[in-house]
Amino acid sequence: MAPAAKPPGRIAVIDIGTNSTRLLITDVRDGSVEELERRTNVTRLGDGVDSSGELAADAIQRVFNTVAAYREAIDRLGTDRVVAVATSAVRDAANGERFRAELRERFAIEAETISGDEEARLTFLGATAARPGRDPMLVIDIGGGSTEFVIGTPGSTPGFHVSTALGSVRQTERHLADDPPTDGQLAELSQAVQATIEESVPAELRAQVPAGLAVAGTATSLAAIAQELDPYDPDRVHGYSLELTACERMLAMLAALPVAQRREVTGLHPDRAPTIVAGVAILIVAMRAFGLATIEVSEADILHGAAIDAAQNGPPETPPAATS
Repeated sequence: MAPAAKPPGRIAVIDIGTNSTRLLITDVRDGSVEELERRTNVTRLGDGVDSSGELAADAIQRVFNTVAAYREAIDRLGTDRVVAVATSAVRDAANGERFRAELRERFAIEAETISGDEEARLTFLGATAARPGRDPMLVIDIGGGSTEFVIGTPGSTPGFHVSTALGSVRQTERHLADDPPTDGQLAELSQAVQATIEESVPAELRAQVPAGLAVAGTATSLAAIAQELDPYDPDRVHGYSLELTACERMLAMLAALPVAQRREVTGLHPDRAPTIVAGVAILIVAMRAFGLATIEVSEADILHGAAIDAAQNGPPETPPAATS
């Protein structure tokens, strides 16, 4: 079946993360992103990578099953380019290059394993592209394997960015052994997060940030839980203001439940239940460290940043058809 007719600037972005694999198909015009299709699947590619150093076979298969469906959507809508980025789990895994090679052979998708610095840059670009104002802003991107802290002015290259090992999957595996976690495990996790932030972001920078944006699954899940969204509504999530006190209440509620009951919480995707507690704890400690009583949730993130970047800079095109 021939691809659909498409206007110039139609770009597909696949984000292969530690916890989820996501797709955005968009028309980009003059830096503006018009979403045509967006999907998220929790594929848990990074399960066990922190301890084993390798991507597990079943985790790889989950990603391949998801990418197969994404490839069909890309071919149906037609694109000028397909951009795929792989982040923390693939960066850290000894078999990451083998995973990328098989992805290319199966789906004709050339995934680039980007650095934490590049992940931070693209996330900031995507989150702030549509925002006016000249005041500095913090963007927090809590992923499964890493958390990026980026400070800059919307419309400009960020002046500071750092990628840390504070991912929700990684920190769950390191600190939250019981189900539900104990108070001691939660305290240990919070202390580790605080120490990492203090080591990674200078105190004078933390004191100078008047406002923040939180992107990715932890923040969007909290916005959905706070509003008891069923089904999930991205229009009500985007721009939602999370108060620190509300985040603390939701952490207490989620941490008191075993995973089986957490899966039933309205607004929380069941597949995020195993790692949401660590994610919320990371966000809370970060808000305290930056002195933020509230933080705004953004649906725009690295997917949008990669699409804008591709439109502006014209990266190499992905081969047009898969081999199998």
